[in-house]
Amino acid sequence: MTASSKQQRNSRYYIGDVKHQLRDGFGLYVYPNSFFRYEGEWKAGEKHGHGKLLMKDGSYYEGEFSSGEIDGNGLRYWASSGNTYSGQFRCGELHGFGVMQYGDGSRYEGEFSYGLREGHGFLLDKEGHAYQGSFHNNKKHGEGQMTCRNGDQYEGGWILDQRQGHGVLRFIDGSIYEGQWRNSLFNGQGSMIHCSGVIYEGMWTNGQPAGGASKIVIEGGDVLEVFQDSPFTVEVQLQNNEGEMTAGENGRVLKLSAGVRYTELPPSCSSTTFLKLIEDMEEKPFPTSFGFECISYPLMEKMLERDHSRGSAPLAVTKSGFVLTDSPIPEGEVESGSGSDTMGGRGAPPSNLDGNLQFSGSEDDWQPPPANQRVEAGCAKFQNVMLAPPPTNYRAFLVMDELEKQKAAKKPAGRASSEKLTSSLDRSADSRSNIVSHVGGNSKSSLADSVNVRAGEYVIMVQDVTSPPFLNHPLPPAFVLLRVIPPKNGKNSKSVRKESK
Repeated sequence: MTASSKQQRNSRYYIGDVKHQLRDGFGLYVYPNSFFRYEGEWKAGEKHGHGKLLMKDGSYYEGEFSSGEIDGNGLRYWASSGNTYSGQFRCGELHGFGVMQYGDGSRYEGEFSYGLREGHGFLLDKEGHAYQGSFHNNKKHGEGQMTCRNGDQYEGGWILDQRQGHGVLRFIDGSIYEGQWRNSLFNGQGSMIHCSGVIYEGMWTNGQPAGGASKIVIEGGDVLEVFQDSPFTVEVQLQNNEGEMTAGENGRVLKLSAGVRYTELPPSCSSTTFLKLIEDMEEKPFPTSFGFECISYPLMEKMLERDHSRGSAPLAVTKSGFVLTDSPIPEGEVESGSGSDTMGGRGAPPSNLDGNLQFSGSEDDWQPPPANQRVEAGCAKFQNVMLAPPPTNYRAFLVMDELEKQKAAKKPAGRASSEKLTSSLDRSADSRSNIVSHVGGNSKSSLADSVNVRAGEYVIMVQDVTSPPFLNHPLPPAFVLLRVIPPKNGKNSKSVRKESK
């Protein structure tokens, strides 16, 4: 029988070599359903050896066949998804080592078991995340490492595509978390070293510190009192929602600032020049927790000369409820009305507080604003803080003075009222003259000889300025009223009462 006659046999479906009336050798076979077409090697009537199986939708397989089955190494293409696989097969399934290029841009290189990713492999997903590690049932499962598209790196346990168990996450910004995971979130015991310097160690729940700080608390109640032109200390705690100190948190950066209550100028003000001066000022009020707004007021840090032989300590607001000083100041009662929020009272600090706490008399001793403080074991302390002399043309005081003038002008004309108003205005002018001379002039006289700070109520604010914010959530600012009290008749008292509203 000639080769030509062999190829004509079963010509409706098959054209090729035949041996013992069976397809054997090379041939082309079109299946009766016309969807499949095979072209390649045959043996004893079965596909065997190298061949190509084409499908009507454009899909195909090309590679090794054994006893009629896709078996061995080959290339498979799926037209519907655009996936392409090159690797090992068994009984028509992806089995063994191979490379799958997915139509969505993902790529897997590793082990397969009957069509599923199983064992060790490398996966680059469509988002650009690269995973290398263990797989089970087509999912990341076991130990593995992932490098995210943004550069973050995770190494640890996985269960069903979720980070689970113990793992370490290194953020691209330098932050590091090490601890327990559940459902790809921090859950359980863990510690984080944040790129801002914040360190938290403790329990986590759904990605957030279970005992982490939720608020800033200024110790000492809602109102602190301090003598005029005296340094003081502000102690701060970070607390959680239960009001407990977060001793497991360190490193947040806190900023101390001050303000004076913002007062709107009434429409009755007729001074065009004054109104223009106020409008030109760029200072904008900021909100407080007391229901009113404030204008920022400068703070500074005082360098102190101490008499160590007397065991002195700087003036401070303490947990026991008193403002203490290292000098035996004031024994009399505090001047009545000193708590007024009009800030109208003025007084000059003594040039020498019994020799223990002294002003050096040099402008160089007055430092810039208090340095920001890092939290240690849930606490922070701002020491030797002072209210600075008010800036020239300080808006809040200008408005207060203008209101004072209007109030005085409404009183019935008389010698007493006139003298009182004149005396008040003279003191105001003299005070501003001394302050301007110190701040902008060349005077080197003792600061204690000038009037620096008005008596009355100020607002102290502590802000979380950690940068970048810890877990992208800065703590809300804390506020406290600071009542500045002038000594009565120049006498000092040993302590000043601290109030809580």
